[in-house]
Amino acid sequence: MATWQEVQADAPQFASRVRAIFDAGTNKTMASLRRDGSPRISGTELVFEPERITLGMMPDSQKLHDVLRDRRVAIHSPTLEPPAGQPSDWAGDAKLAGVLVTKEPNPADPPGSSSFELRVHEVVLTYIDPDNTHLIIESWHEGRGWKRISRL
Repeated sequence: MATWQEVQADAPQFASRVRAIFDAGTNKTMASLRRDGSPRISGTELVFEPERITLGMMPDSQKLHDVLRDRRVAIHSPTLEPPAGQPSDWAGDAKLAGVLVTKEPNPADPPGSSSFELRVHEVVLTYIDPDNTHLIIESWHEGRGWKRISRL
């Protein structure tokens, strides 16, 4: 899995736009896997550092139990509605997928909390083209790099 720094080095303009969408609001949505394999959606916050993406979890939370059991996660940016009548003015939305790697806790964090770095497998950005006729999907995948497609 790649670090955020590797994504930025490979596709800097794309990575910058993805980060701007994630930074547009505090609350993100994270999908983890329950013990039975079914998905769990939880609110989360994350931080884009220059070289990595980090997030923390409170002690004994269900999402912490999930990721300690299975490190695979997907994270969605804050949801912002497209402007009425001019969807191309919408910044779009962004998604990250990968695995969480335990990192040293910050001494300022609550006792018993856990800190993680996201190692990235996939990054996706979707938005509407300037003519308001197509959905644009840009993505970056580990081992394949950046790609852009357009859908009616």
